[in-house]
Amino acid sequence: SHHSSERIVFEVNDAAAILLRDLQRQTVKRKAAMDACLQVLRGETYPAAARRAFVAAALEAKILRGD
Repeated sequence: SHHSSERIVFEVNDAAAILLRDLQRQTVKRKAAMDACLQVLRGETYPAAARRAFVAAALEAKILRGD
């Protein structure tokens, strides 16, 4: 639905903002997460792929606790 796609864009924008603001050190995982966010916004990949890349980068930067 249209509403869910809008929510995905907000989530992807939030993820990208966190990557830019909180992950200052450029790493392969950070770059992969940024690229995945852009691909979702372009409709080239699924949000789940961007979420996995974001979680990997956030765990690496220790801004997300592993459960």
